[in-house]
Amino acid sequence: MRLLVELEGLSDCVYDVKYYHKLQGFIYGLLKDTSYQSLHDGRRCKFFCFSNVFPPQDFKRGDVRHFLISSPDKSLLGVFEAKLTRLKRMNVGEMSFSIKGVSVLRPKVSGACTLITGTPIIVRIPRENYDKYSIKPPKDYAYLYWRKNYPFNAFVKQLEDNLIKKYNEFYGVSLDNVQLFEQFVFKKQVCNHIIIEGREVKVFGSNWEFTFNYLSEEQRRIMQFGLDCGFGELNSLGFGFMNIMVEK
Repeated sequence: MRLLVELEGLSDCVYDVKYYHKLQGFIYGLLKDTSYQSLHDGRRCKFFCFSNVFPPQDFKRGDVRHFLISSPDKSLLGVFEAKLTRLKRMNVGEMSFSIKGVSVLRPKVSGACTLITGTPIIVRIPRENYDKYSIKPPKDYAYLYWRKNYPFNAFVKQLEDNLIKKYNEFYGVSLDNVQLFEQFVFKKQVCNHIIIEGREVKVFGSNWEFTFNYLSEEQRRIMQFGLDCGFGELNSLGFGFMNIMVEK
């Protein structure tokens, strides 16, 4: 489930490509004085994701923009909806908007469908898996971001493991060794700059198209969770936001 937020530019502005941390800060601010106000604390999964402000380009006063928040937690989305409905304004760094409306969307994963990245997927490969994927880093890093020069199976395995781990944590189950992905189209690799603990750091991600010809009921439930929660890591910073491709 997700919320579509309609925005209107309050002044001419250059689009901020380093919006991730700023938009995350706005979203966490919506949780102040709610039962979710401590969600930011700790290292556990936050179980929400968000899109960029789209279309991602410079805008003028009065131009219409949108962004989406998704989560498998209906109660959390209800809190976001209530807060956004009451707010009149949204500031993301230097970008300022009036909030014109909030709509609830319920996209559904079917047995045959195509999912596409709205924002880049971040996959990290931990040190203990370097030998498994025949990766020889230049230094003894604790982890590496998957990039296109690393084995493809490393991306798939880490992506599946991450999704199953989050699914198990959210639903309190213990699924294991579920093969999820069928067909992949690699779009491009990207490098984004984000703020972590007050420092600007580079993170490497990638954009994809995933096609499924037949998903079992179990696979469909997991993919629906991924659509709502986000693929890969750093979902609460807006990475791994997914959309269902609609045939035209």
